Amino acid sequence: MDYIIGVDIGTSGTKAVAFDVFGSIISESYVGYPLLNPQKDFFEQDPDVLFSAVLKAIPQVVRRVNDIWGSARLSGIGFSSAMHGLIVMGEQDRRLTNCIIWADTRAEAFATKLRNTAEGLNIYLKTGTPIHPMSPLCKLAWLREHLPSVFSAAKKFISIKEYVFFKLFGHYVVDESIASATGLFDIYERAWYPPALNLVGILPEQLAKPVPITYRCSGLDRQVALDMQIPDDTPFIVGGSDGCLANLGAGAVAPGDAVVTIGTSGAIRMLSGSPKTDHKARTFSYVLTEELFVLGGAVNSGGMVLRWYKDHFGVGGIDGDQTYSSLAEEAAAVPAGADGLVFLPYLAGERAPHWNADAKGLFFGIQMHHRKAHFTRAVFEGITYGLYSVGKVLEEIAGPVGVLHANGGFARSPLWTQLLADVFNKQVLVRESVEAAAKGAFLVTLKALGRIASFDKAIGNLTSGEIFMPNARQHRAYMENFRLFERLYDRVKDEF
Repeated sequence: MDYIIGVDIGTSGTKAVAFDVFGSIISESYVGYPLLNPQKDFFEQDPDVLFSAVLKAIPQVVRRVNDIWGSARLSGIGFSSAMHGLIVMGEQDRRLTNCIIWADTRAEAFATKLRNTAEGLNIYLKTGTPIHPMSPLCKLAWLREHLPSVFSAAKKFISIKEYVFFKLFGHYVVDESIASATGLFDIYERAWYPPALNLVGILPEQLAKPVPITYRCSGLDRQVALDMQIPDDTPFIVGGSDGCLANLGAGAVAPGDAVVTIGTSGAIRMLSGSPKTDHKARTFSYVLTEELFVLGGAVNSGGMVLRWYKDHFGVGGIDGDQTYSSLAEEAAAVPAGADGLVFLPYLAGERAPHWNADAKGLFFGIQMHHRKAHFTRAVFEGITYGLYSVGKVLEEIAGPVGVLHANGGFARSPLWTQLLADVFNKQVLVRESVEAAAKGAFLVTLKALGRIASFDKAIGNLTSGEIFMPNARQHRAYMENFRLFERLYDRVKDEF
């Protein structure tokens, strides 16, 4: 029997998910790793630790498939990864830096200066990537100014998936999905954008070769293949970014379909047949294929905010051990709107729709009747309000949203999924598999191997899933707090 592995290289860990050829999950594995925060505003990861996680996750899931099926044939491995990472490679392909990840805001001064110029707007309109310190464009400018010796020694500037593929196959390729999230790639010409490269002082040959998401590599080193417990001729499909593939994996391809993901960060996205940028530069427009583009906005204030709250204010006080499910139970004991307590969740700055790396968190409206459960509820609500503020902008640009597809770890929480339905006042669909990025990598692999002619046919086989219907009364309560949420940001943003 044949199977395909979808690998998702995320911020908190790498998942390897084995699918049969019909898209049902056979087994999965997960290898976690740390986030490095060497100083304020710096967020990095060790690329070799992440590469090692890939090498561990794949054989783990291969063994589990063999335990379940007895014997099976691995047809291919497809990849998804986080966006906006930057690694500097020197001569002899020696790594000169860690991976500077999406959450890093050290380039804020450059981003703020560029964002308020005609040049910055033109770069956004051509590349579809908002001007923000997350983008490799701004990170490169920071490196040139603050680490000139590293910058001048650079042979290549790459992302984590490019690093993994280089380590496995010895050459640099970047899928157009990841490339389109750099601020350096022309989403209309599908090539590196010279004005952006000139701005930061790099050459096209210092970047990897852009390839379609169905690009395949094969010919693993025999010992590496043995260590991974796979044949050395296994096709590796480059795949795309986690955000773009999550829409595909969720089956959200019909007009009006949108995907909400909450993992470490969060996002809301829709597919479009053409690029669409925003005259206020609030949203992104990324490439998926020649015919499909992903529009939307990502927020920093996702699951890592809830994790911060759990770790420091859970049961047991500082570094408490309260579980996420018990936090949800605690929040469920408080009515919608948290009795007037409002939380701005911007603990790590914010991306869409504000693109303000200086944004801070805030609890507002605290009174004597508020207890810990109110704060817990307000945290869940505040993260959801942040996504709703992006959703409103997306509807301005791409038209009304009909159904929300929920994926990421939060979709396992009925409280949070119902909260999403009530805040957005939309139906929310949760399919059996909430790990949609890995499912998207699987679908891309099917297409790359010639198993399907188009994504539509495979998506038609997806299970219907559970539907959460919105509650109109709850929605009205949330909107009172949401309007306050928006006013609070406008009132205090100059104080950040």
